[in-house]
Amino acid sequence: MRSRANLDQPQGKKPSWIRVQAPGGENYVHIKETLRERGLHTVCEEARCPNLGECWRGGTATFMLLGDTCTRACAFCAVKTGNPKGVVDAGEPEKVAAAVGALKLRYVVLTTVDRDDLADGGAAHYAATVRAIRTHDANVLVEVLTGDFRGDDGALRTLLASEPDVFAHNLEVVERLSPIARDRRASYRTSLDVLAAVKRIAPQRPTKSSLMVGLGETEDELVAAMRDLRAVDVDFLTIGQYLRPSPLHLPVVEFVEPDAFARLRVIGEQMGFRYVASGPLVRSSYKAAEHFIESTLRGERRVGGTQAEIVVR
Repeated sequence: MRSRANLDQPQGKKPSWIRVQAPGGENYVHIKETLRERGLHTVCEEARCPNLGECWRGGTATFMLLGDTCTRACAFCAVKTGNPKGVVDAGEPEKVAAAVGALKLRYVVLTTVDRDDLADGGAAHYAATVRAIRTHDANVLVEVLTGDFRGDDGALRTLLASEPDVFAHNLEVVERLSPIARDRRASYRTSLDVLAAVKRIAPQRPTKSSLMVGLGETEDELVAAMRDLRAVDVDFLTIGQYLRPSPLHLPVVEFVEPDAFARLRVIGEQMGFRYVASGPLVRSSYKAAEHFIESTLRGERRVGGTQAEIVVR
């Protein structure tokens, strides 16, 4: 995917098409205060997402459950790693549900650090949080962005029993780069197996995944990964530029140009993904994708007649 311009890009200098606004504004302050009051974490902060300012100003955030310490150490990720020693805040599901209400959110993304120290990888805690949100407001749509639960069907069934509206699990990178970029306990094939298992357990549950670019992959490898995702019936796909969070993480090999992202979006749509968000600053939790998914799901609820009374706030 590399072009001459990308290869000539000075080390550490971002190109003109990667621009983000500094965090600030009334909504940003409100979200930050609401989260701090309840001792909650967001992946926006922990993973140093470049869209934090834009999303928080727009009133959206992705909650990160089960603390801020991950048991895995992926070479691209800014979330701190360590051993949480089985510690779980049993009150967190209610705290998250209260925060969702205080922030007046209608589409919520829940993610977690990997918790290999827990027997179920945190699946029951996830499910409790989904149920707590729904108890407070049945109209809220909930997307869960999960780890691989070590490929455990039982953990997947526990989480899926809470009926999240969307199940997301990220493939992250092309197959060749997976052993380099991801923790040794993760694998490309395990991730595909998890996404396939969701469709086996809950065939109607929409699934979503994400790929990063700029780590040295080729376009052919990306297209192969996209085909692999469609082969397990993934519905929604996001594709974004990898940005190095610190000198300790994997270096950026190239800054992929916007026209390449546009080409990948068209390829994905032709493959049959229901929606593809592809761009330099696109992330797993991405406002435009969430808006499309929300509109689609609410429309399907109305057409299906099972929840015709729902009013979009």
